Amino acid sequence: MLLATYDFWEFVSENREELWQGFLNTLKVAALAIAGSFVIGLVLGAARAHRIPVISQLTAIYVEVIRNTPILVLIFMIYYGLPQLGILLDAFTVAWVSVMLWGAAFNSENFRAGFLAVSNRHREAALALGFRPFATFLNVTLPIGGRIALPSSINTYISVLKNTSYVYAISYFELTTTAMNISALTLQTMEALTLLAVVYLALVWSLSAAIRTLEGRLALPETR
Repeated sequence: MLLATYDFWEFVSENREELWQGFLNTLKVAALAIAGSFVIGLVLGAARAHRIPVISQLTAIYVEVIRNTPILVLIFMIYYGLPQLGILLDAFTVAWVSVMLWGAAFNSENFRAGFLAVSNRHREAALALGFRPFATFLNVTLPIGGRIALPSSINTYISVLKNTSYVYAISYFELTTTAMNISALTLQTMEALTLLAVVYLALVWSLSAAIRTLEGRLALPETR
C-alpha cells in the first residue's frame, strides 16, 4: 500500500518553491552558526589555553552549562525566556544564535586542546627571536594548534549543521519545518522524511569533504 502511494518526485516537484526556500533558510542558519562557532570557539579556546584571568573562568562556566544543556532547552530559553526579560528576537535570529552558542561551547574545547598541544619549545623559540606573547600566539600557537584542532572541529561543524533541524520546535521555516508542514497537508510523510534524509546526507557529506580537503592541505609536515 505504501509503495503504491509513494511518489517522491511528485512531492518535490509540486512543492519545489517552498522546499527550496526552506533549504536556503537552512543554509543561512548553518553558515552563520558555523562561522560564529568558529570565531567564538577560537577566542574562548585561546583564553582558556592561556588562562586569562576572569575570561578563562567565565568561559569554563559557559562551556559546562551549554555542554550539559539539551539544545532544545537552549532554543526554548532564548525564544520563550528572553521575552520575559524584555528581549525580543525573531525566529531566524533565535535559530542561528542558539545553534551557534551550542557549537561555540564545543569548539572552544577543540581549540583549547589544540593550543595546549603545541610544544613549549615552539613558543620559547619565538620568544627568543623577539616575538611578543601576542605575536607568538598569532605566528606559532594559532597555526599549529589550529591544525591540530581541525579534525575535532570538523565533527562540531557537522553537528552544528545537523542541529539546525531542531529549530523546527519554534516553527522557523528551514527545511525540516517546511517539509513536515507540507507532509501534514498532503499526508506524504515518507516522501518528506526521504527528502530530509537525502538533503542532510548530501549537506553533511559535502561539508565534511570540503573541510577534510582543507585539513589535507594544512596538514603538518610530519603528518603528511
